[in-house]
Amino acid sequence: MLDIFRGLKNLIKVSHIHIDSSVFRLHYSITVMILLAFSLIVTTRQYVGNPIDCIHTKDIPEDVLNTYCWIHSTYTIHSAHLKKVGFEVPHPGVDRAPRDEADKKYVKYYQWVCFCLFFQAILFYVPRWLWKNWEAGKIHALMMDLDVGICSEVEKKQKKKLLLDYLVDNLKHHNWWAYRYFFCETLALTNVVGQMFLMNTFFDGAFLTFGFDVIAFAERDQEERIDPMIYIFPRMTKCTFNKFGTSGEVEKHDALCILPLNVVNEKIYIFLWFWFLILGFLTALVLLYRAYLLYIRFRLINREVINTIVRKSKMGDWFLFYMLGQNVDSIIFKEVMHELGKKLGHTGKDFMDA
Repeated sequence: MLDIFRGLKNLIKVSHIHIDSSVFRLHYSITVMILLAFSLIVTTRQYVGNPIDCIHTKDIPEDVLNTYCWIHSTYTIHSAHLKKVGFEVPHPGVDRAPRDEADKKYVKYYQWVCFCLFFQAILFYVPRWLWKNWEAGKIHALMMDLDVGICSEVEKKQKKKLLLDYLVDNLKHHNWWAYRYFFCETLALTNVVGQMFLMNTFFDGAFLTFGFDVIAFAERDQEERIDPMIYIFPRMTKCTFNKFGTSGEVEKHDALCILPLNVVNEKIYIFLWFWFLILGFLTALVLLYRAYLLYIRFRLINREVINTIVRKSKMGDWFLFYMLGQNVDSIIFKEVMHELGKKLGHTGKDFMDA
């Protein structure tokens, strides 16, 4: 188990070559690691020990009842959540069998949580996998070890010339390359939003407002409030087991089941609710303000030079400049951009003036 967790460290290993934004990296590194770790925790708790314990009669073997209720799901009663625990009902959501079947809330998800978390981790890695294949090592090839500012003047001058020649010769030919990255970032945002709705379906329409309900729960009077975590992730549930009696008639056994795994599940999903909300907000912010990133990143470069480059290049070109600016030594990158401004026809004050 510990070896598996150590293996997850590779997902957050920081590479010295950045081919995407820091927010994009949150999707495929931190989020994937979190989801896989949660999946392993739930899997361990689910298959090592008893994920469910049901109060049973001597007529039904313990293992049989536990296995049946785990496979066929348990249920709580909607109206029982509004009753006073210890007086009207023994536990939240547990009461006598209701006449109306619609009053039952079936808890079907718990055996699928570990698989769902693993599937979510895969979905979060898909945009990274696509971009890594489409990027095809372009940034690494153009860097030519210029991320290290300490090198001989001859070597630095030669590498700067090669980089500058490539940028001039391939100007206006990077749009599709950049659009693919923008597509991957949009896909990452779509994935976050889509997963919120996926989990909302998974939890029978109770997940979208889960975080807000938890916050509101703390502000209500104790007599009036229903704990949303217990409502979605009940600790105590009911299970109905039918079998033939000694006379051949069908006997109905009503069992009370404990779901200790839900104590872990509720903590996992309240964290994921807030994490996905923050991640979605940051990703949307990056997409909305993409046009300003060039100016934010290139503070060292003369503003007139930037304006010249932007006017005579396309979106794909300045996105490539932005990526190079993240990876190449800042002084070397400043010199390359000023030389590029000269070649593109910029005239004015000294290019090397910051």
